[in-house]
Amino acid sequence: MDQLDLGVGTRLQHTLHGPGVIVGVRYATYLISFINVGVKEIEKNDTQLDDIIPENVSVEIETVSEVEKSLLQILRMWSDSNEIVPLGDRWKGGLMLLQPADKTQKAKEIPIDIFFHKIVMLRDRLRVMEQQINAHKLLSDEDKVNLQQYITRIYGTLTTFNVLFKNKENWFVGEKGSAE
Repeated sequence: MDQLDLGVGTRLQHTLHGPGVIVGVRYATYLISFINVGVKEIEKNDTQLDDIIPENVSVEIETVSEVEKSLLQILRMWSDSNEIVPLGDRWKGGLMLLQPADKTQKAKEIPIDIFFHKIVMLRDRLRVMEQQINAHKLLSDEDKVNLQQYITRIYGTLTTFNVLFKNKENWFVGEKGSAE
């Protein structure tokens, strides 16, 4: 592999440091954000590097703002903690009541913000799983497409909860691109 022409966003595997993503390109080195060890500066001709998905192929030096954008994208892609997603104003401080059909049994009360937080965590973990599937070396393209279709159907199933989100851009979107 010729590592002299990889760009910001290229996912790599390093024998010593594990998986990472290029967040900056310099004349003779890459700034790589590794999942396990953080950002390291690695020589472009390091024989321990192996590209997984080359992106933004370029020999140009990247700007700081492009590095920041890439780093944010990488953090969202590889971590469990993502953007802060606001709960709709009308639900703040609200309570969800699960009432059994048998009125002799006690109802379960759940604060909506707690329930909403769990929905957002579920969505974020689905996104991470989606990225892991797309980057997997051993899955065939057909397997990736099949698994992606299941994830899309899961998103579609979860559109019921879109009512809780303050902003429409945070909604779950299913197969047809329309939300309930």
